[in-house]
Amino acid sequence: MTREVQQSKNLETFSLIWLDANVNGSIENIETQQRLRTSINHLKTFQNGDECKHYIELLPKDRFVLIVSGRLGQEVVPYIHNLRQVYSIYVYCLQKERNERWAKQYSKIKGVIIKLDELVTQIQSNQNKRSQIKIDEPLLITFFFTNNNNNTELNDHFIYSQLLIDYLLHNKLISTDEKELILLSKDEYKGNENELNIVREFENDYSSDRALWWYTRESFVYRLLNKAFRIQNIDLLLIFRFFIRDIQRLIEQNKSTNSICVYRSYLMSNDEIELFKNSIGEFLSINGYFLTNTHRQQTISYLNSSDITNDLEKVLFEIIADPHIDSSKPFSNITSFSYFSGEDQILFTLGSIFQLISIQQQDEGNERIWIIRMKLSSDKHERLKYVFEHIKNQYNTEQMNLLSFGRMLRKMSKYDDAEKFYRRLLKELPDGHVNIADCHYELGLVADEKGDYETSLEWHQKSLEIKNQTLKINDPSIAFSYNSIANTYQKKGDYKRALEYYNKAYHIWKKTVGENHLDIAMCLNNMGCLYENEKKYSQALECHQKALVIKKHHLPNDHFNLSATHNNLATLYGCTGQFDLALEHLNISLNIKFKSLSSNHLDIALTLRNLGLVYEIKQDFSQAKSKYEKAAMIRRHNLLPTHPDVLRIEQDIKRISLKIK
Repeated sequence: MTREVQQSKNLETFSLIWLDANVNGSIENIETQQRLRTSINHLKTFQNGDECKHYIELLPKDRFVLIVSGRLGQEVVPYIHNLRQVYSIYVYCLQKERNERWAKQYSKIKGVIIKLDELVTQIQSNQNKRSQIKIDEPLLITFFFTNNNNNTELNDHFIYSQLLIDYLLHNKLISTDEKELILLSKDEYKGNENELNIVREFENDYSSDRALWWYTRESFVYRLLNKAFRIQNIDLLLIFRFFIRDIQRLIEQNKSTNSICVYRSYLMSNDEIELFKNSIGEFLSINGYFLTNTHRQQTISYLNSSDITNDLEKVLFEIIADPHIDSSKPFSNITSFSYFSGEDQILFTLGSIFQLISIQQQDEGNERIWIIRMKLSSDKHERLKYVFEHIKNQYNTEQMNLLSFGRMLRKMSKYDDAEKFYRRLLKELPDGHVNIADCHYELGLVADEKGDYETSLEWHQKSLEIKNQTLKINDPSIAFSYNSIANTYQKKGDYKRALEYYNKAYHIWKKTVGENHLDIAMCLNNMGCLYENEKKYSQALECHQKALVIKKHHLPNDHFNLSATHNNLATLYGCTGQFDLALEHLNISLNIKFKSLSSNHLDIALTLRNLGLVYEIKQDFSQAKSKYEKAAMIRRHNLLPTHPDVLRIEQDIKRISLKIK
């Protein structure tokens, strides 16, 4: 179910929260905050318990260390203690014994402390210990489900992550990336002299052959990069391109040539365990760097040394890796490159794909540990190969190039990320670059999708100006600009200007590609929708019928592109009272969607509702109710109960039920 989640302004995973009515009321407290930032850079203070709770609840992807007064702790801790994002709690108070009585029932409370020096020392000690074993960091994993149509959103995220990594690994570097990272880091760690010294060290001493040394060191580099991968912060990942490329080069130069068994320990929630239990045989992608150990007992010892809370389970990953499985994503023994000695460390390439073999709980010494067994796989596996070939064909590329990555962001409805990407690209491209006009054009499409029509027109006009200066008068690219401008005017309700631009696009395409081209069909389809909005049904019908003939000439009868045209024709036949023809085209559209989309896709729900509306007009109430109920099941699965589309279909069912009675 889709829900909006706020993104933290903290570029690292861990934050320190101090909740106390007098948190900023003394010089001693202010000085202590500065000392605490040497362990956890991002520190936020609250004086109100409800505001603090709300902030924590909004950021499920972060991890919080909470300092709280005795009085406010009794109010807040019962509500936030079981949240996954709350990592540990320290009660700082004046009355130790009194607060220990209520605190002892909460396993995440690590201490009830009355002295500030002791508070700082304990938090620093626990953070240093945590940073060395790193078993409680959020998993950078996405699953791909090959046999279940109900996991479309998860599968989309898996594919998106793979394409993002492909872009980061293969796209051309920008020389200013390293300088931008240093400037950003100096701003992020302002006032934290300890971390700023490390930033300055990086600025002065970094070289590409020391990328792995910097990655394995506990510093801003590791923390910023891992958080960026986990929340897929496009801006920050693009800044890190130079570093990602340097690590990749070292992995490839020192890649392993023999099969190996490696281990990684984690702490997992019960929900995460259940996800793995329900995913045996499926594929998962590690959407960051996956650092493992060749020594099983040493890896288990990290679990034994961790201060586990009762809402987490101990997990050991056992991974069989054959280097011949995927030569494009090697793994490497990086022990000689690492900041730390004493471990045989194996690092897997970004986006490595594994197949889940089994998960079971077993005794290891005095501990019960979940053992998750996986083996290295690849996107060349027969169950994944078709998906990735389809995506690459969709974007006409073997790898993500400058523009195709942005288009993918837009088509996956990641409009803010797409806008950031194209704006960054505009800054990076040299004057006169061939893709500048395309960037403006794509930004126009993004603004249109976001409903910002005035901005969309501004971007499109900028693109058109450049195209008119650099391209031939009837270049098809100019026609695409005219068509997109027309689409935006149509959405604004300015049908006269929209038709003017559609005609401009139509005449260029007619001259350059001929009347029987799919671009002509697209233009006719758009003109048909415009005429329909103007209630000029005969002209609309003519446009859609011509579009259907062209599409059928080029595409198989069950091609997804045809479903929209059939749906448009059905709408027109409904408007003109030809309900049997409307049903015929709606059913064709529905059958195409069933072949092309998951069974719970919202587009299928839309067509089912349209069928219900036509059956209701024909007074076939039982058929209408059946279609409405099927549409309702899909909408309830995908949307919140308060979503307008859910409320609308519930009203449809209520209305038709009264008619049946």
